[in-house]
Amino acid sequence: MANDVITPIDQLLILQESPRGGLISAQSDAQAVTAWLEEYVDSPQTWKAYRRESERLLLWLTSQGLTLRNINRETLRRFELFLSDPNPSDQWVGPSKPRAHPEWRPFRGPLSPASRRQSLVILQGMFAWLVEAGWVSHNPFRLMRDKSRRLNNQTPRVERYLESDLWAWLWEWLNSPLEAGKGSRACFEHARRRFIFGFAYLLAPRISEMADARMGDFQRSEGRWWWCVVGKGSKTARIPLPDDMLDCLRQWRHALELPEYPGQFDAEAPVLRALDGQRGLGHNQLYRLIRATFLQAAQALEDIDGAPEYVTALKLATPHWLRHTSITHQAQSGISLRHLAESARHARLDTTSRYLHSEDDEWHREQQRHRLTVSYATSLKTPSNRYNGHSE
Repeated sequence: MANDVITPIDQLLILQESPRGGLISAQSDAQAVTAWLEEYVDSPQTWKAYRRESERLLLWLTSQGLTLRNINRETLRRFELFLSDPNPSDQWVGPSKPRAHPEWRPFRGPLSPASRRQSLVILQGMFAWLVEAGWVSHNPFRLMRDKSRRLNNQTPRVERYLESDLWAWLWEWLNSPLEAGKGSRACFEHARRRFIFGFAYLLAPRISEMADARMGDFQRSEGRWWWCVVGKGSKTARIPLPDDMLDCLRQWRHALELPEYPGQFDAEAPVLRALDGQRGLGHNQLYRLIRATFLQAAQALEDIDGAPEYVTALKLATPHWLRHTSITHQAQSGISLRHLAESARHARLDTTSRYLHSEDDEWHREQQRHRLTVSYATSLKTPSNRYNGHSE
């Protein structure tokens, strides 16, 4: 057994209990963090994001032989560097897998600056709670000199989206006819993939909202169709359904051999279906399906010598890029900021404004008025009195 490799997951599971008292009934760091996470059980997506970041920290601390109480400013600096380059990679980085899978890893790859910042924001809040709970004596994030720059909720402008030309090519590729002789399974997968990307582009859902959607969420009121969704923070919203989305829904229901429009008879049935046409798709299944589609599209574009930057974008794209793409393109099409914020279900307008790239286009066009021209050079042919050869 001495030669067995102990993974970070194993180390966390065998972490010894260390009773410390405090205002919560926890006997280990993992239990203390679990108590903190219980505060967010009514917001499933927030809970999931917070679990991911706190778990990464606990696993890293365990690999370093440390606990939450041991974290100081230097420890925090080393952890931030680790987030930018999780090593050894075979121990920390891997493809998306169910959590119970032996190949599950806490990272898909190095975190971007924005993702690192968000991780630190979450962990700062966790430590503030643990201080109040009496589990730790201090919040190490308060020692960060530049925390006002890194630990705020003002994230940079959104850049992780597909440009209009790339999206146009991708949608055309998704709608390409199947080769002759393809069976019923291939036809079903083709229709499902087209609907998923159409749904994502037209309504800007989060991946959990797509996976959890029910047929009854599409409702007709006074001749207009709406999508009713319970989103982040358990907030309910009603989003107008564009005609193109209604067409996508009708075509998808045709592939499922269902009537043209949803009704009471299938109100609770999942919108996205597994291959049997009955069971719903899980969050992880949907994530992997979208990622696989992006990679297949990247290969298809590379095979026809597409622009290298577009090929790279498709290889890097994650399902959340579809939400960013949708909101960005809606902004570029002229939808007002107020309505765009309501459709995106943003609590603050400045969050939505991160998607407004049109101002950059206008700025760039205006800046072209400032030029280096021939007239500047010719005007220097006649020396001025100041530079006429006389020395001072």
